[in-house]
Amino acid sequence: MTSPDPDGLLAEQLLRLTRRVHRIQKRHLERRDLAITPAQSRLLRTLAHCDSPPRMADLAERLEVVPRAVTTLVDALEASGKVRRMPDPANRRVTRIELTDDGRAALRELRGARRSAAEEILAPLTEKERQVLGVLLDTLIEGEAAAPAKHC
Repeated sequence: MTSPDPDGLLAEQLLRLTRRVHRIQKRHLERRDLAITPAQSRLLRTLAHCDSPPRMADLAERLEVVPRAVTTLVDALEASGKVRRMPDPANRRVTRIELTDDGRAALRELRGARRSAAEEILAPLTEKERQVLGVLLDTLIEGEAAAPAKHC
């Protein structure tokens, strides 16, 4: 008989919860008539935190993906009017990406959908349980903070 793997079980629970958050968020986005993938959402959130429009290579590094993946995401977001490519004023060969007004509106909708998804998922928890969960999650997130931040 093999002994249980508590870390493996926790990893599986975290993955299942992440998938559930994505499913519920997608449902809330569909109600708002906004079709956007989790990867596109992540790119929009990253752009929103940049001080100035980043280069595609900077986005790839920040998102920890290959540049081709960023190109695909930007193509789709540009086609839907949420981002635009613009030449770098200092180097015309460099392309920078910026949010459009539609992109900022989509981010507001995404935040609302994420909040609604969180409310739905957290509904069974008491206020005290939510506080404990928040502390536990902060502890886990702090491990990421120790790594050097990638800026745009």
